Amino acid sequence: MAPSVLQNGGFILGLIGAAALIAATAMNNWSVKDRQGDVVTSVYTYKGLWQDCETVSSGFTECRPLYGMLGFSAIFQAVRALMVVGVVLAILGAVVSVFSLKCLTMNSMADSSKARMSLTAGIMFIVAGFCAITGASIYANQIVASFRLSNYNPSYGGGYNGGMAEGMGGGMGGGMGGGMGGLPRYTFGPALFVSWIGGGVLLVGGILKSLAFRAMVQDDKSHYPGIAYKAQSHSKPDQDDHHSEGGKRAQQYV
Repeated sequence: MAPSVLQNGGFILGLIGAAALIAATAMNNWSVKDRQGDVVTSVYTYKGLWQDCETVSSGFTECRPLYGMLGFSAIFQAVRALMVVGVVLAILGAVVSVFSLKCLTMNSMADSSKARMSLTAGIMFIVAGFCAITGASIYANQIVASFRLSNYNPSYGGGYNGGMAEGMGGGMGGGMGGGMGGLPRYTFGPALFVSWIGGGVLLVGGILKSLAFRAMVQDDKSHYPGIAYKAQSHSKPDQDDHHSEGGKRAQQYV
């Protein structure tokens, strides 16, 4: 496949993945209230990385920002950090990918330099994709764990099970997954799927950019094939003629 096709494909996928990561990080519905088995309720609760929100039947939405750093668990902070790092790397990879395109000529940049920039952008896309998938998976794992605890014994409001649910819920965004003591249970929100899809798209885009680097290096080598130089050899008859002419001139002078 031509390097330009790989580059353009990786660049487009990188842009789509970066946009998905930005959207997922900013979305407030990482976990949503589980309505299974509930009667009609007038309050819809959902939680994100930066704020918790409630929407009433009238359409009014109220959000509470999640201020502070010490009031949440280390897992929740790790998910935040992974998503932020993924967004930053995806944006930087997209910027570097623009300058590495073969169709863009700028100050007569050599193809070898563009190839290295393409590889750098590909690595950034791959790392950003891993960050997004890992962050969303950690958050989803906490939802599953707290959901199973709530199903195991939903009658307890305190004690050991209640303390575990409170620890998971309070640490992962203030009630995420808690189902004990009358607290609502939560399930996967749309932001998780956006993050997973965006991370996968970034992985594919990074692989295409890395393959483009390999193709560009091979093309660069084919443009400059090795040339074998041979030393000019002097034939013996020429040497004999040269010596004979020198001897004749010496005899004339004598």
